[in-house]
Amino acid sequence: MFFMKKGTLKQMLVITDGGSNTGEDPIAMAALAKEQGISVNVIGVMEEDTIDEQSTNEIEGIAMSGGGVSQIVYVKQLSQTVQMVTRQAMTQTLQGVVNKELQQILGSSNSRLEELSPEKRGEIMEVVDELGETVDLEILILVDMSGSMKNKLPTVKESLLDLSLSLNARMGHNQFSIFLFPGKKKDVEKLMDWNPRLESLSTIFPKLTAGGITPTGPAIKEATHYFTKKRSLRGLLKNNEQYIEESGM
Repeated sequence: MFFMKKGTLKQMLVITDGGSNTGEDPIAMAALAKEQGISVNVIGVMEEDTIDEQSTNEIEGIAMSGGGVSQIVYVKQLSQTVQMVTRQAMTQTLQGVVNKELQQILGSSNSRLEELSPEKRGEIMEVVDELGETVDLEILILVDMSGSMKNKLPTVKESLLDLSLSLNARMGHNQFSIFLFPGKKKDVEKLMDWNPRLESLSTIFPKLTAGGITPTGPAIKEATHYFTKKRSLRGLLKNNEQYIEESGM
C-alpha cells in the first residue's frame, strides 16, 4: 500500500522584472534554499515586446537550482500565472517526494513514477492531487521593488489577492508572508508576517513606492533564514510544552 506522510510544503515565490545587480548570486542562494526543503519559483514580469535574455536566463536559473518552476509573462497575464505557477510547483514538489518514497519501497534508485504501469501511475497521481488539496502550505512571496516595477505593482497586488482566494478553497492550511527587495532602508524588508490571508494587501500596497537596485540574491537568502527561524521557534515552543508537561506545571 502506498502511503505518504502529510507535511508542510514550503515555497518561495519571486516576482521580478529584471536581473539581480547587487549582493549574493541568486542562483547559488536558490540552491541553498532547496537544501533546506524550500522550492524557489520565479515569475518574470515583462513589458510587451521587451524580453531581456540575461534576465530570462537568470529567472530560469534561479528556479532550476531552487527546484521550482519559472515563467516569463506580460503584465496582463500575471494573475492567472501566479496561481498556475504555485499549483504547478506544489505538484512538482509532491511528485519529487513520491519518487523518493517509491525508491525506498521498490529498493531501486531507478524507480520513478514515469516508469510504473499506467494503472499504478494513475492511482499515485490521485494521491498527489489529493495531497495538493490537503497538505499545509507556506508561501513566502518576494516582490521586486526596483524602479522599473513601479507601474506593475497594482497588478502584482491583484494577482496576490487572487492567489489567496484561489488557495483558500483548499482543505489544507495556508500561510503567506511577503518580503520586498529593496526595502526602504535595507536590501530586504518584511512587509507582512505569516498570515493565512492576503486581504490586508489592499491597504498596504497603494502606499508602497518602487525604486532602486535589484538585490535578488540577498532577498532569497533572507527569506531562507526566515523559514528556518520559523521552524526554530516552533521547536522552542514544542520543547517548552514538553517541559511544562513533564514538570507538572
